[in-house]
Amino acid sequence: MNSPDTRMAPQRSGGTGRRKAVVIGGGLAGATAALKLADAGVATTLVESRPRLGGLAFSFRRDSPAGALTVDNGQHVHLRCCTAYTWFLERIGGAQLAPLQRRLDVPVLDAAHERPRLARLSRSALPVPLHLAGSLAAYRHLSLLERIAAGRAALALKKLDPADPALDGVDFATWLHRHGQTARAVEALWDLVGSATLNARAPNASMGLAAMVFKTGLLSEPGAADIGVSGVPLGHLHDTLTRAALEAAGVRTVTQSKARAVTARESGGWQVTVVHGQAPPLDHDADAVVLAVPQREAHELLPEGALPDRRRLLDIGTAPIVNLHVLYDRRVLRRPFFAALGSPLQWVFDRTGPSGIAGGQYLAVSQSAAYEEIDLPVGVLRERCLGELARLLPAARGAVVRDFFVTRERAATFDPRPGVGRLRPAARTGAPGVCLAGAWTDTGWPATMESAVRSGITAAREALTAMGRPYDNDTVPGTEGRAVA
Repeated sequence: MNSPDTRMAPQRSGGTGRRKAVVIGGGLAGATAALKLADAGVATTLVESRPRLGGLAFSFRRDSPAGALTVDNGQHVHLRCCTAYTWFLERIGGAQLAPLQRRLDVPVLDAAHERPRLARLSRSALPVPLHLAGSLAAYRHLSLLERIAAGRAALALKKLDPADPALDGVDFATWLHRHGQTARAVEALWDLVGSATLNARAPNASMGLAAMVFKTGLLSEPGAADIGVSGVPLGHLHDTLTRAALEAAGVRTVTQSKARAVTARESGGWQVTVVHGQAPPLDHDADAVVLAVPQREAHELLPEGALPDRRRLLDIGTAPIVNLHVLYDRRVLRRPFFAALGSPLQWVFDRTGPSGIAGGQYLAVSQSAAYEEIDLPVGVLRERCLGELARLLPAARGAVVRDFFVTRERAATFDPRPGVGRLRPAARTGAPGVCLAGAWTDTGWPATMESAVRSGITAAREALTAMGRPYDNDTVPGTEGRAVA
């Protein structure tokens, strides 16, 4: 564990010397902003309240009966269309550690039958939308009429503009039903993808965000939805490699320290007050400040007048995710992952390799929009999970469970309900040089790692503009067009 740098003297801005910035928050958004600012020649300090970087995409160690286990707090994946996160992986030297599928291939087990039935969602090399036609035609979890109707709905969705404000006021389920989608089609196709990416089921998801997910991921390029899964613990990517990249870029990283206030200086610029434990507060002067923290923390730190009504940040709700972790004494799953229908389980991933265990198999079960599960006792979750895994995976029926535990994130993402779009703020605020970053800001994307990185890029761009510094607008494809004011 790295100790905080409490010896750092307050920085002074002003004059014609090197510009200075403070980034508050060491998740993906903050780390991205810090890297972009440092790459542009700005003396940058990153302040993080935890002893590690990575935000909610992190790892921890657990002593289990099989030995030391490295656990990702939640299962995170990215897609080929996530160009900003791909840039981030390349920037920290981790691109080869989170490989993408050669082609999209998702095994889907329908547990509603006595013997679970398998179908696959996959794509070919044909142009859009023909790349999915063969898979949809063979998708036996839907009837023939449902498959035809799903294809028509996809073509209608392709014509939508996700940035249209009118779509933000409509829920995804209403739009789907208007386009001939049955309850079964919503469950077996649209929610299968939407719940995992939006962290909401169709009735509770903004149509604008849903349109963005499906249009970008499935209907933009043939390979856009190819799935990438980290082959190492997320902490290695988002803490170890990220910290090394920050250090190499000249960023001073201060962990276990919390920003308490951002105030304007009479001479110009900003003063960030940072505390560590019982030590006296340190004031860091900066020409620009990036608040890469959750919306409630941003509400507390924003200077007066930075937003027309900063209380609206408190109206951006949060949504939970629960992950169930099972360690078997033998291999029970031959695939890297699968999705389940007609089951309380949603997505199941084999995380044996990254965990570091020498024998057996470690499965991570990811439960999005987990409002029901978030407060259930571990015993209840264990009984439900193990029973379902035994039903879905015959090899699990005779296997010994060596460990079972649960990780819960009550505020895993922002709540993507209809109307959230008008609440998400841009990076630029009314306080010159103070910018917002985080997956919850107005990136046009749902709360994903891609959204977090995009927000950091945009916030750094706005901070550099406020400081009169040039920036590279072409470094990350796909991040040039978002409105910033």
